[in-house]
Amino acid sequence: MPVVAPRGESQRGLLAALAAYTLWGFLPLYFVLLVGINAFEIVAWRILLTLVFCAILITVLRQWGEVGRVLRDGRLLGRLALAGAVIYVNWQTYVLASTSGHVLDASLGYFINPVVTILLAVLLLGERLGRVQWIALGATVVAFVIIAVGYGTFPWVALVLALSFGYYGFVKKDVGGRVAALPGLFVETLVLTPIALIVLAVLGATRGLDALSAPPAEVWILSGAGIATAVPLLLFAASARRISLTALGFAQYLAPSIMFLVGWLILGEHIPVARWIGFAVVWGALIVLSVETLRAGRRRP
Repeated sequence: MPVVAPRGESQRGLLAALAAYTLWGFLPLYFVLLVGINAFEIVAWRILLTLVFCAILITVLRQWGEVGRVLRDGRLLGRLALAGAVIYVNWQTYVLASTSGHVLDASLGYFINPVVTILLAVLLLGERLGRVQWIALGATVVAFVIIAVGYGTFPWVALVLALSFGYYGFVKKDVGGRVAALPGLFVETLVLTPIALIVLAVLGATRGLDALSAPPAEVWILSGAGIATAVPLLLFAASARRISLTALGFAQYLAPSIMFLVGWLILGEHIPVARWIGFAVVWGALIVLSVETLRAGRRRP
């Protein structure tokens, strides 16, 4: 029989999921405050500060033994290095989108993430699609064509974010049972540290580091990048252990919904008719996919 989490644990898990996705939804506003700093420099500092924040938490929680075990396991370390490389692409694309007026494209990327997960299952695991899944996949392709033709630009930001985060989730699911969230995130950022240092060195030598000449308020905001990165990820990990995948799947729509509203109502990004139609097609596909998910969940013992 499946193990059912106690009611209190399920409630805490749901609250953690809602908190994680709410923070992710408003995260573009955080990076908009850093618009005076080069996007590549922001991500480099984000990596280093996340590493420091995780190291402090690991010291407090006495999890260095777990970190050492991961570093000695070559296969596990390789998988986490791959996860780190993929999430670097995701972070860099996300920050570029947030600081260049493409928050709506970012929200589209996370809206189609469930469909990308289905596609990855087909390509990497050889799974077969059901009728509803084919409908969702086809609708997503149609939405991209509508946006590309009507808006005049292919939504590369959305595609890169969806593929990178989808594959990151695939890799993390593969190693999830063998490494805890905090040591895993520490190792991922540790692997990315040389890249961050190279980026800072190149930027410092060619154009100077913006953080060194930025207003004090902006520097203080940048210093919180490690906390802004790690806290939602750790909340997400806590929720995933306490609530069902179905509940977690529905909660994930919260982040792109908030992102969409932030881009539209707060940042004032323009939404032409083609983009409205494209989003409407994606939302329709997600409704169909969600209903089928609920039905499948009820059929299971």
